[in-house]
This record gives sequence, structure tokens and C-alpha cells, in this order.
Amino acid sequence: LQVAMSKQNLTEESAPAAVVDVVREVGANITTARLRRRMTLEALAAKAGIAKETAARVEAGRVTTAIGAYTAVLWALGLHHRLGDVGAPEADHEGATLAAARLGQRARPAKVLSDDF
Repeated sequence: LQVAMSKQNLTEESAPAAVVDVVREVGANITTARLRRRMTLEALAAKAGIAKETAARVEAGRVTTAIGAYTAVLWALGLHHRLGDVGAPEADHEGATLAAARLGQRARPAKVLSDDF
């Protein structure tokens, strides 16, 4: 028996405003970095191994563009090194606080066993 699961894709309209803002800021930063290096969009795309249209969507900060494209462009600009720090456990202060508050608690509730057969 197969159960069909609905799949909702992220769109410019469905993404939270904060997400759209951050991705657009990253795109603008990438544009600035490319222009400082006096690279054309075509040269950046070729170095990153992506289509020129994809590189343009990265620079436009489109939330529907794959993170791999953003990473490839950042690598082509020599700016990918800090990307691995995004979401790093040591920078997750809220998560650390929540984990400390649960010290000694199980992540999942214990199963209740029954003698009923």
C-alpha cells in the first residue's frame, strides 16, 4: 500500500519574509564580490560550473535556486570557507540552552509496555 504524500515547494510567495531578505542579501553580496573581481557573469558561471541563467538567479537572491548553486558561486569567488559555519552546533546558542534544560531527559518518551496479549 502506497500513501501519496503532498509535497509543498518553497516559492518566492510562500517563503518567510526573513528568508527572502537573507537570500537577497547573499545574492547582492555575491554580485558585489564578482564586480570587485571584475568578472563577468559568464566567467563566474563557467568557473562555478553552472549555467549563466542560474548564476543570474543566485545574484538575484532567488529562494528557489538550489543551495548547491550558491555554494558553487561562492567557491568560484573564493568565499565558500565560512559557509560550513552556517548552523554549526557551537554557534547554536538557543539549541545549547534547550539541550541543557533537558539534561537527563530522554529525547523520546519511554515506551509504555503492556502485559496484554
